[in-house]
Amino acid sequence: MENTIVDIHILQTVPPSNLNRDDTGSPKTATFGGVRRARVSSQAWKRATRQAFDSYLNTDELGIRTKRVVEVVAAEVERDNPDVTAEQAQAAAKDVLVAAGIKVAEPKGKKGAPAESGYLLFLSAQQVSALAGLAAEALVAGEAPDKKAAQALVRGKNSIDLALFGRMVADVTDLNVDASCQVAHALSTHAIETEYDYFTAVDDQKAATADEDAGAGMIGTVEFDSATLYRYATINVNQLRQNLGG
Repeated sequence: MENTIVDIHILQTVPPSNLNRDDTGSPKTATFGGVRRARVSSQAWKRATRQAFDSYLNTDELGIRTKRVVEVVAAEVERDNPDVTAEQAQAAAKDVLVAAGIKVAEPKGKKGAPAESGYLLFLSAQQVSALAGLAAEALVAGEAPDKKAAQALVRGKNSIDLALFGRMVADVTDLNVDASCQVAHALSTHAIETEYDYFTAVDDQKAATADEDAGAGMIGTVEFDSATLYRYATINVNQLRQNLGG
């Protein structure tokens, strides 16, 4: 079977700004073709894309990526089962996630807080709802959730963003979803020089006091650049169809 591949090429000019900072607060860069170029990481673009989906799609077609997955599932259990207490919902949510093979534990330094996964876990809204339903059923029956059923729920009904960008679960590789979309780091089409903006900020109350000096309330320096960025992404349509289940 032949694959259908959609390549997306974008040229985007951005004004003086610091779109994507490194660990020192400077604009990210990369050396390519022997010159230093402005760079915006692929992760930053994918995050912005997922946020933009909120304007075009219903929430039940999207997913959530979080370590606080027990809290998310427990909230669904409580919402659909008014007689269940918060403590019971959290315990049931923890049990169903453990049954699915996802390791959760109380976060360090937060005694009594809901358990968290050791990594960001990407689940669709429908997967969260289905897991909450299984957790509630097990709670009423007084039994442990079925492991095969729990894993099947995590594998099914992928959201659009999950189907595009994939999911990796280190503990249970069967729950992994191969990404159907690859996003490249955006690079400027030309060499760039980082510039510095020295700024001052006025303290309004100080400025209104006659005997105060005229000095600024705050001063600082921020880095910025301006560039025409080349952005690229590719989508394997066959893989996307497979991830969506149709």
